[in-house]
Formats: sequence, structure tokens, C-alpha cells
Amino acid sequence: MPLTDVAPIEATVTIAAPPAKVWSLVSDPRNYARWSPQTAKTFVRGGAVTEGATMFNINRRGLLVWPTQARIETVDHERTFAFKVKENWTVWSFNLEETADGGTQLTERRDAPKGISDLSVKLTKAVFGGVPAFTDELQRGMEQTLAQIKVEAEA
Repeated sequence: MPLTDVAPIEATVTIAAPPAKVWSLVSDPRNYARWSPQTAKTFVRGGAVTEGATMFNINRRGLLVWPTQARIETVDHERTFAFKVKENWTVWSFNLEETADGGTQLTERRDAPKGISDLSVKLTKAVFGGVPAFTDELQRGMEQTLAQIKVEAEA
């Protein structure tokens, strides 16, 4: 497998709240900084969270801070919210499924259908300890993010 090819990563949680409530949280990326250990701030250009809208993100890891840009790819009401990061070509999504008891199964996923950009791979190796280590960190971050969304949605 070439270095730029990476397997998808995902995490799933069951939330005792209806999909409409969970959707109201995850479909607005300006909320992500409350839950994600890596997202410091997200701005949606023009303010409207719609397919095709662009986002500017400020990410963090300890004292390290870096910007990314993304394009909202999918807004499928109460089902899927996805965006593609310009710098590394990854697609991040939240997928919602209603459970039998009216709750929500929420899955956060990161795909790289065209691999990860060479620039991103080089920076990941230089700054984050390499692709495998950073992927493990992202996996743990997803789990933390979903745990925080669960707490907020069930409150």
C-alpha cells in the first residue's frame, strides 16, 4: 500500500436522543470545537451551512496550531453530514441512524478515497510522528468527540 493510502477510520456511539436532536448538533460545524480535541474553532464562510459552503478551521495539538479549509459535501437531513478537507483530501462525516427505541446511532468517519496529499503526509511525518501514529490519535479523538456529543445530546 503506498504511503498516501490510508484505511478509513470510524467510531460509533448510541445516543438516547432522537436523530433530530443529534442532527441539530452535528450538522453545524461551528459546534465541533466544544467536542473535538483537535478543533479549536470553525468558521463557515457566509454563515449558511449548506452543501458547497466552505469552512475555515483552526486546529490544535498542544501548542501547535494550524489552519485547514474544507467544503461541505453532503447535507442529508438527519442522515449524513460530510465535508472534504482541502489540504489533505480527507472526507469527514457524521452518519445518523435511528435506533429501535427512538435514539440515534451516530458514526463519525474519516475516509481518504484518493489517499492523503503528499504535503500532508510529509507534515504528518515531520510533526505528528507519522501517519500510523497520527491515525491512532485521530481515532481516539473521534471517540472523545462522540462521547462529548452523547453527553450534550442526552442532557
